[in-house]
Order: sequence, then C-alpha cells, then structure tokens
Amino acid sequence: MTAKTIMVMGTSSSAGKSLVTTALCRCFARRGFRVAPFKAQNMSNNAAVCGDGAEIGRSQALQAMAAGTLPHSDMNPILLKPEGQTRSQVIVNGRPLQTLEAVDYFKRRQQLWPHVTAAVDRLRDQYDVVVIEGAGSPAELNLASVEMVNMSVARYCQSPVLLIGDIERGGVFAQLLGTLWLLEPEDRKLIKALLVNKFRGDLSLFDSGVEILKERGGVDVLGVLPWIDGLQLPEEDAVALSEPTPNESPSDSQVDIAVIHLPHIANFDDFDPLASEPSVRLRYVRSCEQLGHPDVVILPGTKNTMGDLQWLHDAGLAQRIEQLAEHETIVVGICGGYQMLGQSIVNPHRLESGVERAAGLGLLPVSTTFEAEKQTCQVQLQIADESIVSGMSGEWLSGYEIHNGQTHSNTAWLTNSSKNDGAHARDGQIWGCYLHGLFHNDRFRTAWLNRLGAQPIMLEPTSSQTQLHLSLDKLADAFEAHIDFNRLLEIVFESTLNQESQYVG
Repeated sequence: MTAKTIMVMGTSSSAGKSLVTTALCRCFARRGFRVAPFKAQNMSNNAAVCGDGAEIGRSQALQAMAAGTLPHSDMNPILLKPEGQTRSQVIVNGRPLQTLEAVDYFKRRQQLWPHVTAAVDRLRDQYDVVVIEGAGSPAELNLASVEMVNMSVARYCQSPVLLIGDIERGGVFAQLLGTLWLLEPEDRKLIKALLVNKFRGDLSLFDSGVEILKERGGVDVLGVLPWIDGLQLPEEDAVALSEPTPNESPSDSQVDIAVIHLPHIANFDDFDPLASEPSVRLRYVRSCEQLGHPDVVILPGTKNTMGDLQWLHDAGLAQRIEQLAEHETIVVGICGGYQMLGQSIVNPHRLESGVERAAGLGLLPVSTTFEAEKQTCQVQLQIADESIVSGMSGEWLSGYEIHNGQTHSNTAWLTNSSKNDGAHARDGQIWGCYLHGLFHNDRFRTAWLNRLGAQPIMLEPTSSQTQLHLSLDKLADAFEAHIDFNRLLEIVFESTLNQESQYVG
C-alpha cells in the first residue's frame, strides 16, 4: 500500500516547518500509524548518523524519534553541509558525493532528482503516513525551475500541503496570502490548509484574523499555534545561536561554560544537556569580550576546521584561550575543536579549505591528518582512565563520529576493541575527543560537573532520552490542543488527489 502524505511548507525560513513536522510525526504515531518524516533536501551542519553510518539532517533524526522509528537516509536523501559562503559538501543517500559551488549544485538537478523520488517512494512502500517537510518558501520564483524540496515534491507525490505563517515576525497576512497568490494555479490547488504559528498572548485576539485568512485565501485554517516555551529539543541550524545571551553573571552555584560559536559550527546539540542543567550557565560566544573569564571553554565541532582555526586567530580568541588555559581554565575540544587543540593539522587533499597545513593551539599532545575518506559511525567507547573524571574508569559511553581527520594521540582516554580516541593534558584540565553526544551520557556529564564543583541534579541513566520524549509529547499535546486535527486527518485520508501520479518534476 502506498502511504498517504501531508506536506508542511512555510512562508519563509524559520516559520516552524521542522517543529510542525515533528509534531505531526508524534501525533500520527500516538494514533498507531506507521509514520516517517521526509525532507528531500536539507542544509545544515547539525547532522545525525544513522545505524549504517549514513548522515542525515538532525531535524529528520529527531522527527524519526518522534515517529517511533529508526532514522534512515531515505528520510533526507540530500544533505548540504556548508563549508564556505557559496560551497557545500553534498551528501547523497547518506554518503558524501562531492563539494560543489551553489551554481554547480543547481546544474545537477537532473542527476539528483531521481534520488529524491526513489527515497520517498521507498518510504511510501513501508509506512502508512509520510510527513514531508519543505524548505524556505515555495514562492521563491527564481528557484521554481530547479528546486527539489518544495512544490516539485508536492506535485510528484500529489500531496496535500499545510502552509505555515510566522506571526512572530509580523505580516502574517502578507506571508500566507501572498504565498498563495504567487503560486501557479496547479500548485495553489495543493495547498489544503493554513496554520498560524508562534502566537504570543491571547489567542482569541486572532479569531477575526482566522476568518480573514479563510475568506481571502479560500482554504481552511487549521488553527493558531501558540509560542511553546520550555521545549528542550535540538535546533536544526546555528541560526538559533544568534539570539543574544543574557548579560547576567552566573550564580555562585553555577559553572560558567562558554562554547565558541565558530563560523561553521556543527553538531552543537552536543551541549544541549549541559544547557539543561540548573548548575550550568551555557553561552555561545564570538569575541574575546563575550568570552570573559569562564570556568570552561569548549571548542565545538565544525565543518571547516582549517578556516575556523584561522578565524580564532583573527578574532584574538586563539591567544585568549591559551591565556585562560595558563590560568587553569578547563578547555575542551569536540571533533573539529579537538583537532584545533593539537599541535598541527595536515590537509593533503585540501578538504574543506585550500590550506595544506596549520599549527594548532598546542594545548594537547596530538597531531591530525585529514584523509579523503570520511568516517561516519555510531560508536560505543569505554573510559580507559580517570584523567577526565574520577570513578568512571571502565564506563561505556555512546555517541557518534563524523570526521575526516585521523588524530594521533599518546594519551587516549577512550577505547574499544578497534580504536582509541581522545587526549588530555595537565591532569585533565585540557582534553578532547571525537565523540559527538558525549554529554548526553548522563553519568559522565554528572561526574564531570561534580569535578568542576557544580551540583547537578542526579538523573537516571536514560534521562536525556527521557527529556527528549517528554518534550516531544509536550509539543504534540500543544499541537492537538490548538489545531483541528480531525480536519487534518480528513485532508490526509479523504483527499481525492491522485496519489499514484507519475509526475517527474
């Protein structure tokens, strides 16, 4: 049986497409449907690794969790990972294809489109419902002939579309009605309902607005979704990190942790569990002034290690981090940040940038060489010594790796039967590793914060996963409380659209 589909589009980027798609996956799953997410093309350096080592966007992995299914590359057949202003590494079916300039990427549409259609067809053969997420806006007229993620997918699947407007940024009538009016008649017919997102305050104040949208748009309005506070869900991209950090000082009971907001920061959801700890003040910083005198500095993952290392020097942050390290500030590096903390980085294949060799910050006794083949895998590693935390030797940690570099270390503190990982110096004051998801291991996080003098809430071993599922249920509850879900079910399951269309883009 071919699965039914519902497609979520927005009037702009950050309108809430990913969140609404996640909510729909959870709502359908709670009703007993076999449901899967799908996004033909995503652009994000916040990637996830599937069980087979395939890379997909973090948002699709979260949506798979909401749906109660395992993430798979079919859920995001094309992932673009920006390496510079105009170029991105192109991941197809979970594996790197090549790095392309934007203009060259669009020329590949004929080659890439079959990967999109094959992936969504496979999902529709396996599930009852596929919730499809668009990108940006379907009314980007200059991209209409080359896009592979919005109306081209809706037409191929003949999918009903839910169009979201963001009232938080203002102009929601122009957003929604303008988008409808700009679409070609064939595409406009696929828009079956509107949704107003991110409303703050008394929802009844927009009752007349709903009627205006119905009258002027000629389609249903499923409801008005309020701003939902307190959702502890990973963000899709680094735009969320651009929000200013409050300027308050940490309390006496808090540890002040500063994460360097690198230009090409990647997989920053590594630090979400730290941000959730009441004993931690976590902030993202881009200058020496913002950095100040934290208790801990973290260099995160990056999609352009060499370029971001140069940025650290240009911004004065490299020298400042070295100074802080001399005064016993804890310095941590994860993945690309780990590479930067070493003595040197050699880049013989000119990956990510044209720089062949660079000196690291010299804070760890390691050296890194970039290899042509990228490593992506889920991994379990055992703590080999107690340099980083006491009482944890022999403990197993779970996470994943995404990196090209091979790092030679004589002070590895993580190991399994096939590899060693990580390095440390100065009795564990400075350390790093390749393990993304490290701080999602609750026992490790708690022990490390205890070493820093923090007083974290003692959590159960599965608490990070538990918190994610609580947030997913909170999101679904809010969605169902404010949206006409019965009408949505009618749109999905009673649509007269030709679900077997052979439209080819």
